[in-house]
Amino acid sequence: MQQLKQFWVAEALEKDLGDPGNPNSMMSFKQVMDLDEKEEFPDEIIDWLYNWKLQHYYIPTECGGEFTGFDEFISFVRVLSRRDQTAGIAFTTMFWSYLVWMAGTEEQKQNLASFMKDNNGTMCLAYSEKAHGSDLLGGDMKATKVEGGYLMTGEKWPINRATRSGVSFVLAQTDPAGGPRSLSLFMVEKSKIDPAKYSNLPKILTHGIRGSDMSGIKFDHCFIPDAMRLGAEGTGLELALKGFQITRALCAAFSQGAADTALRTTLKFALGRKLYGKTVFDMPQPRRTLTDAFLDILICDCCTYGVGRGFSTVPEQISAWSAVVKYFVTTTLETVVNNVSVVLGSRFYMREAHDWGIFQKVLRDNAIISMFDGSSIVNLHALLLQLRQLTKSRARNAGKNLEALSTRLSTTFDLTQTLPAFDGKKLELVNRGGDDVLQGLELAIASLEKLKSDSNLNPDTLYQIITFTEIMREELNSLDVEITESTFQFGHEQEPEFFDMARKYCVLHAAAACVYTWIYNRNHLGEFFANGEWLALSLRRLMLNLKPAKALPGRIDDSGVTQEMIRLYNEDRMFSIVPFQLAKSQLEETSTDASPKLQLQT
Repeated sequence: MQQLKQFWVAEALEKDLGDPGNPNSMMSFKQVMDLDEKEEFPDEIIDWLYNWKLQHYYIPTECGGEFTGFDEFISFVRVLSRRDQTAGIAFTTMFWSYLVWMAGTEEQKQNLASFMKDNNGTMCLAYSEKAHGSDLLGGDMKATKVEGGYLMTGEKWPINRATRSGVSFVLAQTDPAGGPRSLSLFMVEKSKIDPAKYSNLPKILTHGIRGSDMSGIKFDHCFIPDAMRLGAEGTGLELALKGFQITRALCAAFSQGAADTALRTTLKFALGRKLYGKTVFDMPQPRRTLTDAFLDILICDCCTYGVGRGFSTVPEQISAWSAVVKYFVTTTLETVVNNVSVVLGSRFYMREAHDWGIFQKVLRDNAIISMFDGSSIVNLHALLLQLRQLTKSRARNAGKNLEALSTRLSTTFDLTQTLPAFDGKKLELVNRGGDDVLQGLELAIASLEKLKSDSNLNPDTLYQIITFTEIMREELNSLDVEITESTFQFGHEQEPEFFDMARKYCVLHAAAACVYTWIYNRNHLGEFFANGEWLALSLRRLMLNLKPAKALPGRIDDSGVTQEMIRLYNEDRMFSIVPFQLAKSQLEETSTDASPKLQLQT
């Protein structure tokens, strides 16, 4: 397999962090479980990451950093999150810096870049309020204009890293009569405001990510200079919503790291645990559960890397793509963690019996990801508001500009292609130009038909891939009719049936992303990826969300997928379409008899 540059940082970080199964390594399972038991913030881990200079990869190169693309970012966040979501989430609050890279002045960008690189600085997002939740326009935080700045009064809660961050991005009302233009966004640098005029609220005890700095911040007529306002007065809501498009999509990386550990630790148990004269893994039902979990991770990979690269190729479409990924990937991987817990039996509920209890921590921590930056319902709502326009665009653009569409899809999904630089100014609040992923289904089917002459492909596997893709097209056409004939009206009080349409759209988008990822990477992601069995099985899993099993082609032999899962486990590689090298396993926990070198027994 070709070494892809966007995975180098993740591999280097993995190597230096060392084996998480070794209690003496940084971010080892034992270390993060000890911190979790004491509900302590992971200071030592965060300091280590700063010393490693990981913060440089959150800063664009034009601002003096090392960030080049979101697919690179996704990969190293997965590395952090597979070990500890508490530390991964705490360090990654830095991705709120994109508000400044998108809308800040040159002086604000340089100040923030220096704060991050030279002072190990971080930031938090202060949008929500206890009384108003996600109703941003209904907030009580005020910023009253005075000479040279504003007097800020109000309280934001709950806020991740509110107490420990040096910069708070605060959304406040600057014009009570301004409607959607009533809010402005401020980059509040705590070191430059009167400490007597603001205070941090007490730590909040949480179900998961127990060591996090989850608290709040309160201002009392605190003077905020004009220089701390981001963008023009009244543009706060627009900037906030565009920032969510970035962070919501990237939240998927947290879930993918957690799913990797959930599957890896469960495999370790299943391969070593013996019942009825054989290992748990030898039994058909647990083996199928684990294989399906692996397939779900691959499906989510295609979606997440697709949107990560889409930021650079089709930023004007990201309002829809980010909502799809935030909903589909995080909820799918929550289900994966829950599904494999059944294989662990009662062990999943114990806090120290297997791998220091990391599975139980993953189960608790990962449950919050689908709630971050807008819950699953909020994201489905954001998507369904765009469905009618997306349907109209698909009809209007059918059969037109196919060469340009093909080029955009190729650049987005071919992992070897160089991406244009991300330009945050091109993000749109709503998608007006259509969705390339579903617009291009006809192109995908044409490409698949041409593969019938490829003697390296199993004809039965290719038949299934083509058949499932044609089913996707039929389901999309049916959904278009459903959307067109619906009585949908804009607003917050939507009927549950409209949310079902949005869920169906997410499934179709995910399935199409898998097909493009395969078409454009068959020649450089290895033999397993190229033979397409994983794709045929994945598409069938996705279509089961839309049609009964009897209406679909039968499940093909999945033994090749199972063997690949075991190979990646034995070689310490990420469960991924790009299985980059993880830190090598060195020490075995004494309380388990599993061996990482066990071979597939079928």
